[in-house]
Amino acid sequence: MSAALAPTKDPLMTKRAAILTALFIALIWAANYATNRWGFVTLGPWAFTAGTYAAGLSFGVRDALHEVAGRRLVVVAIAIGAAFSAFLSPALALASGAAFLFGESADLAIYLPLRRRHWAGAVVASNLAGAVVDTVLFLWIASYANIPGLNLNWDTFTGQMVGKALMILPALVLVGWLRRRR
Repeated sequence: MSAALAPTKDPLMTKRAAILTALFIALIWAANYATNRWGFVTLGPWAFTAGTYAAGLSFGVRDALHEVAGRRLVVVAIAIGAAFSAFLSPALALASGAAFLFGESADLAIYLPLRRRHWAGAVVASNLAGAVVDTVLFLWIASYANIPGLNLNWDTFTGQMVGKALMILPALVLVGWLRRRR
């Protein structure tokens, strides 16, 4: 683990880690709540799950949490968010938890090597890669997909990606603010 992503004992960073952890868990739960409650919504020609915006915003919070606390806390937060979501729908919680975990791995694989050379590019690239993995797995596991073979509805996939991509700007602002404050 890089020194910048190593857990810290600094009280201010610990407080930020606690706030970001709570926010990340809340966004995971909110994404699942919205999807469970409202199912699909539309944006222009695309239909996508109602939790897409919260899930997309959670990617930036996840990057910020990496910056202040490291990967272990991110994984614990995903497990807690999925566990809380199980009260809404166990199947949705399983799909969400798996999608977040694998999306987190894709995000981190890109974010870590790029963050020192071109930080903003690292956030955008890692969030997009994580969003692709998250979206494909979530739609497949939650049975929201319907293309034979791959079982993926491309209109739903595109809508999910557009919704999540719209959340990259808030992610850049949040993670950038935390990096400057550190």
